[in-house]
Amino acid sequence: MAAQLDYQSVREIFARFRAAEPEPKGELAHVNAYTLLVAVALSAQATDAGVNKATARLFEIADTPEKMLALGEEGLIEHIRTIGLYRNKAKNVMKLSRILVEDYGGEVPSSRAALQSLPGVGRKTANVVLNMWWRYPAQAVDTHIFRLANRSGIAPGKDVLAVERAIEDQVPAEFQLHAHHWMILHGRYVCKARKPLCATCLIRDLCAYEEKNL
Repeated sequence: MAAQLDYQSVREIFARFRAAEPEPKGELAHVNAYTLLVAVALSAQATDAGVNKATARLFEIADTPEKMLALGEEGLIEHIRTIGLYRNKAKNVMKLSRILVEDYGGEVPSSRAALQSLPGVGRKTANVVLNMWWRYPAQAVDTHIFRLANRSGIAPGKDVLAVERAIEDQVPAEFQLHAHHWMILHGRYVCKARKPLCATCLIRDLCAYEEKNL
């Protein structure tokens, strides 16, 4: 774990991220808040590309909780069989869909607590939905962000919650909305786990990682 970078360094890092990609986008395909929620729930221990492939046809026929319930659990499984843990995920999607219909009028709630009360929805999933759909500056920390935050010194922390808090505390306010997208994309495509692309990294001179590749 690197030491926390100073304010000016963190600010410059995110200024560079913004200059390179002013409006970063999440890579999970969705058409509304419900399909986003389902896609994020399905993405646990799976790639975004794999989820998008599985949901392309699914979301054409089941883009609301009511339609998902009509499709049924076995019908859902036929669409998501290529995704890891698909049976358990299918059960959770059906359960959360029923709760949305019965308790929320078929709408996805917009509070973290309400989202986290749904089956299969943890804090990270809730934060993704809050950020991507309601444009709330929630920080969804996955393995890519956790690695980048600790390796670079942007927002080090001993666990995902500590990193989430560090991002909220250390990243200047004007970058909070897109901070998690900039970090996840940088961690996924540049600051990789085994062979980080340090030679072409746009924050190489500011990063505190001591084992940079040439």
